Amino acid sequence: MRKEGISQRVRDLVDRLSVDEKLAQIVGFWEGEEGDSVAPLQGELTGTGKLDDAMQHGLGHLTRVYGTNPVDPDERAQYLWERQRALVQGTKAGIPALVHEECLTGLSAWKAATFPAPPAWGATFDPELVERMGALIGESMRDLGIHQGLAPVLDVVRDPRWGRVEECIGEDPYLVGEVATKYVTGMQSQGVDATLKHFVGYSASQAGRNFAPVHAGRREVQDVLLVPFEMAVLDGGVNSVMHSYAEIDGVPVAADETLLTGVLRDQWGFDGTVVADYFGVAFLHLLHGIAANHGEAAVQALTAGVDIELPTGDAYLGPLKAAIEAGDVDMAIVDRAVTRALVQKERLGLLDETFEGEPPSGVDLDSPAHREVARQLAEKSAILVSNDGTLPLAAQDDRHVLGVIGPNADRFQALFGCYSFANHVLALRPGVELGFEAPTVLDALRDEFSGTVSFAAGCAVEGDDRSGFDEAVRVATEADTAVLVVGDDAGLFGRGTSGEGNDSDDLELPGVQRELVEAVLATGTPVVLVLMTGRPYAISWALERCAAVVQTFFPGEEGAGAIARVLSGRVNPSGRLPLSLPRSAGAQPYTYLHPKLGGNGDVTSLASNPPACFGHGLSYTTFEHGALEASDAPTDGTITATVTVTNTGERDGDEVVQLYGHDVTASVTRPVAQLLGFQRIHLAAGASATVEFTVPTTRLAFSDRSYRRVVEPGSVQLWTGDSGTRASEATIELTGPVQEVSTASPRITTAAVR
Repeated sequence: MRKEGISQRVRDLVDRLSVDEKLAQIVGFWEGEEGDSVAPLQGELTGTGKLDDAMQHGLGHLTRVYGTNPVDPDERAQYLWERQRALVQGTKAGIPALVHEECLTGLSAWKAATFPAPPAWGATFDPELVERMGALIGESMRDLGIHQGLAPVLDVVRDPRWGRVEECIGEDPYLVGEVATKYVTGMQSQGVDATLKHFVGYSASQAGRNFAPVHAGRREVQDVLLVPFEMAVLDGGVNSVMHSYAEIDGVPVAADETLLTGVLRDQWGFDGTVVADYFGVAFLHLLHGIAANHGEAAVQALTAGVDIELPTGDAYLGPLKAAIEAGDVDMAIVDRAVTRALVQKERLGLLDETFEGEPPSGVDLDSPAHREVARQLAEKSAILVSNDGTLPLAAQDDRHVLGVIGPNADRFQALFGCYSFANHVLALRPGVELGFEAPTVLDALRDEFSGTVSFAAGCAVEGDDRSGFDEAVRVATEADTAVLVVGDDAGLFGRGTSGEGNDSDDLELPGVQRELVEAVLATGTPVVLVLMTGRPYAISWALERCAAVVQTFFPGEEGAGAIARVLSGRVNPSGRLPLSLPRSAGAQPYTYLHPKLGGNGDVTSLASNPPACFGHGLSYTTFEHGALEASDAPTDGTITATVTVTNTGERDGDEVVQLYGHDVTASVTRPVAQLLGFQRIHLAAGASATVEFTVPTTRLAFSDRSYRRVVEPGSVQLWTGDSGTRASEATIELTGPVQEVSTASPRITTAAVR
């Protein structure tokens, strides 16, 4: 930590704290209940102690005060203020605890607004809208006395079989970095610290299995997995980072000083706190087997750069104290972590907070402002993947019969991801009301359409019960159009088909849902397939046979209405795929960022290219891209690329103008396509706009054969369209010497619209 960033007040505090008081400042306490099970191995590792006992020497963090049980926010705030007053008045140091919560799709608390899942953020290609969401979430947290949010997730998706894909923004590191950085700036504008997750490599696990080893090479780590974290640290000014559970080439990140100190602090200059993913320090002993006991695990993590052990102090209290007393750890390493923790508390105003005032009450956690942003995110993220002209359904009259079928048509839980309060906590508390409005797709379609709307579930999300097929076929046969709403059930550790610990062996729709769709297709009724999923599935068969396919990624509390408006045509779909739709499970791992030999070719009998690629998405209107005009540039300069886009259809609509590049010849193999920049624009029917991209050449940087991040001279192909389709293209030359890039180099592409 930079000395100039440490106040005399903090230095004095560190000097006078006892060892017990120091250790108390770098751990959390989680007052959960038996059966909570919202973290890996929680039942085995969470103690049964009481908070008042844990507070005797002070406390670093209070873990999930609001987010583990359905507690009334007013009552819980009263409880929190009492505990904080006890820390201030009843401990020698008098330092309040920092309160953290999960907040990936909104504050994880009862009755709080729930926004779309992160793949939906990526699908909007609208970072500013995500920034507004982050600010609203931060405001709710601040008003309830919460100081740190455990979001966003910056893992770049490498394999859709991984259950936590639904927590990720997409498969492109630049899109992930742009969107996540805006989430960070939005949340931190409200005085609440964001936390980058999961640093680093977690999403590249072997075979898409949670916690499985990561075999990524150094170049993949530097050029793909670290990129969004670097953006959020350097351009977003994030104040906290969480280590990942991953082990990369045999070294668990929680004990990797090269990453947690060398890259994060020495190279990037990060001076905030590094917090443990829940029980991650203990896992160095229990799961990774690189420490003989909790004490050794604590020493390794602390030395590497993990400052705060969460959610509890399993390793940093008794075991670490024993290691200190045995002389196995330098006290300076402990003081370093304590100093970082106290600097954070000082910056957040906690060192001056007395909690003598009244706690908050009546905080509106689901205000009209929350719902408006949730609506916009849901509408802008709906992706029209295919359409034979059946959509929109606006022209249908009162005599039109709409058959609504599928297990996700009449389940509000299908709107939300695994880290929503609904599926994270309420799934374990049957009978407890949701606490806010969340109409189902069936509800929304009945409100949207004036004709007859009939319904049959057909089957469940999971299982092999086909007893509902006959009713589904009857409903479809009697309908003019069938809307099939299928997909996932989000949950944790086996409770569902998507989410943490819910990995997949294949990429077919869960259960017998494909059979249900095929049974309805056999009726001859036009089928509109609506996917509400946490991962992309292998649905090339559906793209070939359904009248239309709409992909959504857990669209949140306003998601059902957004889907209904897209189907009716009141909303013109404008989402773009943040994840390629997979060809098959056997083609994984796949990314559009592959070199030439990672795609189709005559050197293999198997195809790998996806049926719908990253960036793809249709509209109810059409857009034409004029000639792409682009300039040559020096290797240490900027590329200017300009294109005029015209709405050539009869409807107003949004186009996401995407700029891609391909480095034709380089010292190491390069991707056949790479997103360089993007800009969402709205065009009235017949209108045009010119988009001018200013691209720092750093966007084309990569790790050369000696692992230096460089920009090399040579030809670069540019185009607009999506990752697999070129609407307009040009070729430029990068000139001059090989240019090594640094943290001072610009990373962000800007766009001007006129």
